[in-house]
Amino acid sequence: MDLNKLKDQLQTEVDTAFLYDSIAAIQSDDALTRVLRSLSEIEKGHAKHMHDKVLTVEPAYKMPPPSSRAKFQLKLGKIFGYTSIISSLSNIEKQFAVNSIKNKIKNGEKPTGFEHNHLNIIEAVNNNAALNVSGGLLSKFESRHKSVGGNALRASVLGSNDGLVSNMSLVMGVAGAAVSNNTILLTGIAGLLAGAISMALGEWLSVQSSRELNQRQIDLETEELEASPEEEKKELVLLYQAKGMNAIEAQKLADKAFENPQTAIDAIITEELGIDKNELGGSAWEAATASFVLFAIGAIIPLYPFMFLDGKNAILLSVGSSVIGLFGIGAAITLLTGKSILFSGFRQVGFGLGAAAITYGIGSLIGVSLAG
Repeated sequence: MDLNKLKDQLQTEVDTAFLYDSIAAIQSDDALTRVLRSLSEIEKGHAKHMHDKVLTVEPAYKMPPPSSRAKFQLKLGKIFGYTSIISSLSNIEKQFAVNSIKNKIKNGEKPTGFEHNHLNIIEAVNNNAALNVSGGLLSKFESRHKSVGGNALRASVLGSNDGLVSNMSLVMGVAGAAVSNNTILLTGIAGLLAGAISMALGEWLSVQSSRELNQRQIDLETEELEASPEEEKKELVLLYQAKGMNAIEAQKLADKAFENPQTAIDAIITEELGIDKNELGGSAWEAATASFVLFAIGAIIPLYPFMFLDGKNAILLSVGSSVIGLFGIGAAITLLTGKSILFSGFRQVGFGLGAAAITYGIGSLIGVSLAG
């Protein structure tokens, strides 16, 4: 028995229960609160089971409190939106389901099909889908906490990281060649603008393509609804059942949706395609602007010291500022990966400094070669 692994699993269960409880505490809808509280109680049961296993090896081991990472994640949820936490919980439940199936197969047991139940429930909340509580209720939950969410958090972290690492490497490479501050600044600004524009263009194309694809899917579904409404209703009933409803409830909800063509197509777009008709993938210009700004914020960190210092002092401040920025990005990545803040922070610092050291060394060799 791997005691450290068992303790890690116990901490994950404790953190998961804590986050479910914390999100449930801010709800005004009783039905949604009950769903989240029930998930929390189940996770607490899992935690107790894990704790009992640990006690067989280490009798004095106490049930751990929620980790600092979970508390930090909850605080950031107030800024980035609680959907970022729901997305994280969805990833945890997915891993739990995979591990459960692997263990059953390893022990010669047959999976029951219920291993993904928690994942289905939390993803239904995350995707504003139909549960044994009304779709309208979950829609209100989603709109209350929409804000930035998990995908935007991921984009902001990765965009800032790209800007910081790429421009730090570029600046260090030029600095290694022992050129003037003006040349370093000009190169760094050019790298910042080129990278930010490239990121913005790429994001614009990605979002705009997504919007066009979503609109095409909506048009196709509208044509199918007009051609064979009964077949579309049957598909919607099956979809509701796949999300946890019994046959009677699914049929009633589908009948309600098909009372008129507009509500019918709205239900199909939401449930079958998983598309928000009002968003269609978001604004391409907003995404492009955000990518430009986030990349530029990261890229300015290693560059600004050369605006008022020169030589080694500028290089040292640039490296120091970049280390702080890289550690912060690594810490933010823990919201997506579940790793410890110190591990992710120092790993990011290591990768960034490694890239900078390589380009600085190459720059030095080129500078010496040109000087000779």
